[in-house]
Amino acid sequence: MSSKSQLISSLKQKGFSKKILNAFSKVPRERFIPLQLRSHAYEDIALSIGNSQTISQPYTIAEMLSLLKLQKEQIVLEVGSGCGYVLALLSEIVGEKGKIYGIEIIKELAENSKQNLKDYKNVEVYNKNGTEGLEKFSPFTKILISAASKKVPEKLLEQLKDKGILVAPIGNQYSQTLTSFQKINNKLKIKKQLPGFIFVKFVD
Repeated sequence: MSSKSQLISSLKQKGFSKKILNAFSKVPRERFIPLQLRSHAYEDIALSIGNSQTISQPYTIAEMLSLLKLQKEQIVLEVGSGCGYVLALLSEIVGEKGKIYGIEIIKELAENSKQNLKDYKNVEVYNKNGTEGLEKFSPFTKILISAASKKVPEKLLEQLKDKGILVAPIGNQYSQTLTSFQKINNKLKIKKQLPGFIFVKFVD
């Protein structure tokens, strides 16, 4: 059984930035997972959150946050926001003048995450299909897709700010490459790829 400080020490050794480590230290992961699994909250593993969905491994989340190149006051959309843990981390990094939106298609998870995030004033969660994005709040500075996708949905590309960054696990259901894209002239240009990840499938 690992403690929060051990987890943060492990992420620090892997070279993650101070602002990412700071977010992990501030957000209580145990709040976002089922009661019976809370003793495993700070192990560097994915855990079930019900409805055939998982809360990602902290190392994987840290990689996604790193690829997003987040700054204070940015507007960020997470598609497939699950239990809300990543939304809380995003909130800590962009600060109270930033704005975080989550889309979760599974109603029970969306409702639970709203409860989990009630102390976060700059986070909103919507229960809807992620392929549609959230046009009324766009353009987004950054978009994170937290589920395995064969390609980036067209509407998400449209809702990303010019020169904005989108991060998604691209591939089939058995293996994905964590890919960072930048929007240039209305097209997504690949900036970085990290192979060998397994995410739950994108539900639409």
